[in-house]
Amino acid sequence: MPAQPRLIVTGHTPEGDAVFVEDRLPEAVNVQALPGADFFLLWGTPDGGARVGEQAPEPVLRPYFPGVGGSRALFLRWAPHSSEPQPAVDPEVVAREVDEKLPGLLDPFEDDGDGMHTTDTVDYAICLEGELCLELDNGAEVTLTPGTCVVQLGTRHAWKNRSDQPALMCYVQIGAVRVG
Repeated sequence: MPAQPRLIVTGHTPEGDAVFVEDRLPEAVNVQALPGADFFLLWGTPDGGARVGEQAPEPVLRPYFPGVGGSRALFLRWAPHSSEPQPAVDPEVVAREVDEKLPGLLDPFEDDGDGMHTTDTVDYAICLEGELCLELDNGAEVTLTPGTCVVQLGTRHAWKNRSDQPALMCYVQIGAVRVG
């Protein structure tokens, strides 16, 4: 049985006591740009740096990728390659849908459709279920299995589920400054 993503957020009362302020099952977001994938947007912090101690913090979930000093946390369930639906044929419809549901998601992707992209983020990618292949621009690949953590440091890469089972990943993205 696949894991059900769950989000629990802590905070403080006006008196300063620690409390649970949120406990929910995030809804899956689906877009035609990644057929069969389920995005579970969990939490994000504003660009420029995170703060704690606010009475009613609000997550920053848009745009999809954080700017410098911002962060995003999400689960992404990748469909098995064998059951991926065919992508939509009208790229304008696909782009409009992504802009509405996951603004900024397609910005770093290359036009050839092979999934290669580069982001100005430090990403912690943790495989929770299944297997997912990480491919780098030189053709090097590694297969992630449950318990594997990849630290992705702004390299050109693509994610592919070549198995016959879904793969659940947890991604934590931190906006970074590209140097060199």
